[in-house]
Amino acid sequence: MKADMLISFEEPCPIRDVLDRIGDQWSLLVLNSLSKGVFRFNELMRDLGDISKQMLSKTLKRLEKDGFIKRTLYPEVPLRVEYELTELGKSFLDPMAGLINWANENHQAIVLARQNYEKKR
Repeated sequence: MKADMLISFEEPCPIRDVLDRIGDQWSLLVLNSLSKGVFRFNELMRDLGDISKQMLSKTLKRLEKDGFIKRTLYPEVPLRVEYELTELGKSFLDPMAGLINWANENHQAIVLARQNYEKKR
């Protein structure tokens, strides 16, 4: 077996690794916003509504690091920075839409289940 084909057991589980990254509070919402097109930072802030600047910045950096989004800096005065989905990010839109639809369709049932659980306690 070639050395580059060896699997490292030090690498995280692929499922856990990806879900931990996109399953945070904001990543799916940011990706959903960017599915509409190219956004500047403040446009994303307005589109998302209640996210802090610090959290949006952190989320964008993580999504860029993982290859879901591309950050383009234009050396203008003032500086202009735009964010958009990469091909990897675009390839995630269909699975993400399925998850969003499932959540919307089942949210009421989940809330009721939580309420029933708490009543039993």
